[in-house]
Formats: sequence, C-alpha cells, structure tokens
Amino acid sequence: MDVNLEYYRIFYYVGKYKNITMAAEALALSQPAVSQAIKNLEKNLDSSLFIRTSKGVRLTHEGEVLYSYVKRGYETILLGEKKYREILDMEHGEICIGASDMTLQFYLLSHLEAFHEEYPGIKVTVTNAPTPETLKHLQGGKIDFGVVSTPIISKHNFSIHPVKKIRDIFVAGRKFAYLKNRVLSYRELENLPIVCLEENTSTRRFVEEFLKEQEVTIQPEFELATSDMLIQFAVRNLGVASVVEDFAFDKIQSGELFQLQFENDIPYRDFCVVYDAKVPCTRAAKELLSRLLQGK
Repeated sequence: MDVNLEYYRIFYYVGKYKNITMAAEALALSQPAVSQAIKNLEKNLDSSLFIRTSKGVRLTHEGEVLYSYVKRGYETILLGEKKYREILDMEHGEICIGASDMTLQFYLLSHLEAFHEEYPGIKVTVTNAPTPETLKHLQGGKIDFGVVSTPIISKHNFSIHPVKKIRDIFVAGRKFAYLKNRVLSYRELENLPIVCLEENTSTRRFVEEFLKEQEVTIQPEFELATSDMLIQFAVRNLGVASVVEDFAFDKIQSGELFQLQFENDIPYRDFCVVYDAKVPCTRAAKELLSRLLQGK
C-alpha cells in the first residue's frame, strides 16, 4: 500500500490534539488542507479514523490502533531529529582519539581541557597506545584521529601534521655522577645499564636508528611500557634512561637526575596529528581536529 507519509504526519497531530483546527495551527497548514489529508488517508486505508464531536474529533477503534504505532514512530523520528540538532550545535557528541602517554601528557591534555570547558556535553574517549598501535586503530576506524610521535611508518595514506618539536635525551641519577660534566661518545652507552621503552614504540625505534648511525648497539637492562616508569627507574639508579626531554625536566631541575652530554645531540622529532581525510568524522571531532591543526 503506497500511502503519502505526509498524511501520517498530519494524522499524528490530529490524533494528538483531538482537534483539526489546533492540528492545522501546529502544522502551519490550513484547516481544509488537514481535513482533506485525513480523508485521503482514510480512503487509502479504507477505514474511518476519526469521529467528529462537539469539541473536535476522537479516534475510532481502528484509529486508536493505528495512532499507537504512528505516535511511537513519529515521536522517535522527532527525538532523532532533536539529538541530531544537539550534535550539530555541539551540545552532545563523541570523539574517539588515539594517543600515547607522552603525547597525551605533553600536548593533547591541555587542548582537551580547553575544549571540554567550552563543550562540556561532548564525550571524549582516549585510547592510550604507542604510535604503531594508534595507527592500526586509525586504519581500523576505531578512532577519529591520533596524536603520535615520529617516526610514523604506515602504508596507509594518512594526513600527517606536525604540531610540536620534541627531543630524546639520556638521563641518570647520583650513582652515575662520574658521567656528569663529561662529553661522552655514544659508544660508551654499550657499557652502561640502559633503561628504555619497549620495542613496539616509535621512540625506541627512533633512538635505536640514530645509535645505529653512530655504529652503536645497546642491550637494554630494562624495557618498560611507559616513560613515567623510565624516570622512576633512573631516579632509583637502576640505569641510564632514554627519555623524551619533557618527561625528565622536573627531575633535572630538582637535581635528582642529570642529562648526559654527548658529542652531538639526537635530532629533534615531532608530535603529529594523524587522520584519514577520506573518512568522515563527527562535527565534534572536526571541531577539535581543526583546533589542533590551527594550534589553538
């Protein structure tokens, strides 16, 4: 049965108000137009839907049955439209981001704080993982975008935007004070207990590639999952830690750790915002992504 859906919308309002005039006002239609639509619907359905009364109209038994379903369906549509508008107006929504502990702490967190203050109704989910895993999440559509550190190795054609410079250094505690104020060669690291991140991280890969260029190979004493733990191990004199400078800053300032000096520094690298430009994302995700790319 091919029935004009507009008839059902008009039927809903007449059934709601039990009055054709009031329904016409709510629909911004003329009273004759509403009456004609009801007549057309009754003709299509081959059944009377309303009975006229002194105060307006009331539903027939058949009309009551039909109205119970139309009401449920139409009000669901209205609710969906309301939620849609709320998303467009940034009242509600969800953003899924991938980030490592490092990019979250030293870049993303301050931006999330400002964004949440302006849009408190937006739910933000952060999947904490190293760069290679974050790229897999992005490729699999599990996140809207990622904030990762270079090097970025992926066969996927992602859009990559550098947003902050970072530098890798080696730090140590008081047990290794004999190394302080000396200019070292990287080869000396081969004879020291090294503490570094696990192999599945961009940081570990980058530092090892640099050391390979210096013809140096390290055999880590400890391989840890987070940079915070690297600092704790170094403070407790369990080894010389390979860390990003930002993580060690406070401990270096307090004197608990010191930075080892070498003939040449490890080159700077970047935090980057990575996303797939071919995949559409939510209004909220677009807004936050835009702010990150513009440096707001």
